[in-house]
Amino acid sequence: MSAPTIVHQSDWSMIRKIWPLLIAAALGLVPFTVMSNFLPAIASDAGVGVDLMGSFRGLGGIAALIVGVAVAPLLDRLSRTAVATIALSVLAVGCLASLLGHPIAWVMFCLLIGAGTAVLNPAVAALSADRFESGHDAARAATLVSSTATLTAVLAAPVLALPAVLWGWRADMIGVFVALLVVAALIARMPSDQQGRTALGYLEALRTATRRPGATDLLMVSLLRTTAFMGSLAYISAAFDERFGLSTGWFSLVWSTSGLAFFLGNFGGGKYLHRRGTEVAIPMMVAAICTATMAMVVLYTAPTLWSAWIAVAVVSASHAVIAAGVTTAVVRSAGPARGTVLGLNGAAQALGTFLGAAIAGAALAVGGWVAVATALGAVTAIALYFALRAQTPGYAQISS
Repeated sequence: MSAPTIVHQSDWSMIRKIWPLLIAAALGLVPFTVMSNFLPAIASDAGVGVDLMGSFRGLGGIAALIVGVAVAPLLDRLSRTAVATIALSVLAVGCLASLLGHPIAWVMFCLLIGAGTAVLNPAVAALSADRFESGHDAARAATLVSSTATLTAVLAAPVLALPAVLWGWRADMIGVFVALLVVAALIARMPSDQQGRTALGYLEALRTATRRPGATDLLMVSLLRTTAFMGSLAYISAAFDERFGLSTGWFSLVWSTSGLAFFLGNFGGGKYLHRRGTEVAIPMMVAAICTATMAMVVLYTAPTLWSAWIAVAVVSASHAVIAAGVTTAVVRSAGPARGTVLGLNGAAQALGTFLGAAIAGAALAVGGWVAVATALGAVTAIALYFALRAQTPGYAQISS
């Protein structure tokens, strides 16, 4: 007797069911985008240097790491609808605080936005996955969330530019504040599939999540991938300026190329896994890690601007494919502990952001751009070991 044919839902069908959650994921990135794009004006209004104001951003990463780890085990115990609503409200309060313009207000902004996004992203991804009974559809829903957030990072700057030019950066913050509250109200009205699903204790939830087949190895892949990619993003502007004399205006095209390539890689990788099944996630990640390693080396050692520019696109696309593979594999293998694992994955990415900047900076100081290529390429390559380890018999059984 032949196995029944599995019919997967189309992307548009899934989007119609989870569109408020996709908007929430997109909005989560906007507050920091406003701060980054209008940093000189913000620093001037606050009466501090750009370097000091920019350093406040690191507080958001610290908050994201601490809150992400602390809250992760609760995402499988509490109503995810309520958690997402609260996280959006925290982001709104952060935007409201920024309107004061004082340095202390910006410290509060960075702490609140970092903590809010650390909770919002895994909650929204898990809540989106909960809307579908099929494991394949659940995993695809989670990757749609990450793809939407990535696309926002590419489009947010030009969309935000017009109101900021007319009325200043505060106009953007007020608009984001209102949008966050509206989306929070929409999500609050959505039914929660998670209320009372598990009665696991806090530490038991952590143990359950990390003991899922391949979970710890997948988290290590995510940590190392983020370390290499974010380390590259931290210094890529300086690399193109020093090596090719590329001005800020022209470099914006390189940055847009990176963002667009990441979106296409994440969306396409998730789509491929949705069609083929999670059993090909590990082979896909292995291929992407190998590609990313080689492209990272080329990026910082290429002799011409065009070859380095192409390498930027390849690095971003391959890292996006790895990210899609991790998200898909986590959602499919974690089962009822998916909220906890997704929360830990977010914390791993926050830690990777710090490690990446530190490793790339140290390598640059010691050996220039060749050392940066070697260090970040090596970090990417180490992820290959953990990706292969994640392909356990238990994981394969769950993914089938």
